[in-house]
Amino acid sequence: MTERIAIYAGSFDPLTNGHLDVLKGALTISDKIFVAIGIQASKTPVFSLEQRVALIEQAARDELGEDAAKLEVISFQGLLIDAARKNGAKIMIRGLRDGTDLDYEMQMAGMNETMAPELQTVFLPASPSVRTITATLVRQIASMGGDIRPFVPAVVAKALAAKFGS
Repeated sequence: MTERIAIYAGSFDPLTNGHLDVLKGALTISDKIFVAIGIQASKTPVFSLEQRVALIEQAARDELGEDAAKLEVISFQGLLIDAARKNGAKIMIRGLRDGTDLDYEMQMAGMNETMAPELQTVFLPASPSVRTITATLVRQIASMGGDIRPFVPAVVAKALAAKFGS
C-alpha cells in the first residue's frame, strides 16, 4: 500500500489551537504530514522560522502524543505545489473556518489543480470551538496584554508572553 503523504501549509505565526484541530483531522487521512511554514520576504513574523519550528514540534508532542511522529516541519518559499512535489506529498490539507475561507480556498484549489493535477486538495472544517481563532487575532491580543491561553497550545502561550512581556 502506498503511503499517504500530505502537506499542510501556513505561516504558523503563531501555531493556534485551530491549526492543531486541522492537523488532528489530517492525521486521520494521512500517514505522514509535512507541516510547511511558508516564508514570505514581504512579511516580518513575530517568531523566527527556527522558533516556529520548535513551537510546532513541541506543541505536537504535547497535544498529539504518538501521532507527533507522523509530522515533519519544513519551510518553503514559492508555490506550495512545488513544495508538495519535492516532498512526495499527494494531498494538500486546507482548513476552513467559514464561507469566506471556502470561497478563497476553492479558487486556490482550482488554480493548483490546473498547475498540478496529480495533487489533491482536501478541505477540513474547523471544529466549532476553534472556528473564530486566527493567528492575526492571537498576535493582536497578545501584543495588547490579553489572555491568549484559550486560543493556543500552552508552549505557544508561554512564548507569546515572553515575546510581549505579558
